[in-house]
Amino acid sequence: MPIAVDIDVMLARRKMSVGELADRVGITPANLAVLKNGRAKAVRFATLAALCEVLECQPGDLLRWEAEDAAADEPLGAEAAAPGTTAP
Repeated sequence: MPIAVDIDVMLARRKMSVGELADRVGITPANLAVLKNGRAKAVRFATLAALCEVLECQPGDLLRWEAEDAAADEPLGAEAAAPGTTAP
């Protein structure tokens, strides 16, 4: 996924446990783990705001965009073809 989550970095900087953060934000440790490990498909702005308030940081400290390597997504031996055509 091109969005990387750096909650673990902020937890380490604040010397805070996942359980403590979950309690202070008002979400379950399991849901925080899903978010922290990058498996979440979405995050509510209210949750993001609460995370930022508790961790005293900005949203950009928790989330960052990483470019995906387009070549890694293609099967081995596949060649690029123009839309609507097939590769030789």
